[in-house]
Amino acid sequence: MKAMILAAGRGERMRPLTDTTPKPLLRAGGRALIEYHLDNLVRAGITDIIINHAHLGAQIEAALGDGARYGARIVYSAEPEGALETGGGIQRALPLLGEGAFLVVNGDIWTDFDYAALPRDFTGLAYLVLIDNPEHHPAGDFCLRDGRVFEGDGPRLTFSGIGLYRAALFAGCTPGQFPLTPLLRVAMARDEVQGMHYTGRWWDIGTPQRLDALDRMLRG
Repeated sequence: MKAMILAAGRGERMRPLTDTTPKPLLRAGGRALIEYHLDNLVRAGITDIIINHAHLGAQIEAALGDGARYGARIVYSAEPEGALETGGGIQRALPLLGEGAFLVVNGDIWTDFDYAALPRDFTGLAYLVLIDNPEHHPAGDFCLRDGRVFEGDGPRLTFSGIGLYRAALFAGCTPGQFPLTPLLRVAMARDEVQGMHYTGRWWDIGTPQRLDALDRMLRG
């Protein structure tokens, strides 16, 4: 299985830090955020990794290189300034992701999730990792029942930014800038999205304050 780390976002809420440093290279616990993902993926046996970038992308390539020192093989998917959003970015990288299901991870999260816990096979078009709703997102995103992810009545959980996808999810999409969530909603309506509930540690590094809190936790 191949993995893709989403690293193309501008990180507006992290300014001024992201004026000079791409968000995935911001540091916590003495390391860049994206390095934690690389280590966790390789530990799970996932070594072929695609990283997309746009804002200050050359810095990401210079910092990570070909991935050899992490035990990985990194290929980059460069996007135009302004990026392509999550859906457009994944679609652009499909030729690099190969056949079969692939893993996508948001570059601006930190988690101790074990990627080896993901199923090597699943039915449908997507498999999402959901978490308890954080304070900054109390309403959640989707419902989960008996391994099925859907929109409807009932307790809602938050999408972690970790998911498995098949290329068929993007069939018929026009290349360019577009979000991922509408595609997932269409697939959910056809009962083609599965998932799991993860209750371990997870941080959305969306503000400088959260980055500082993560840094204190990792150093402590």
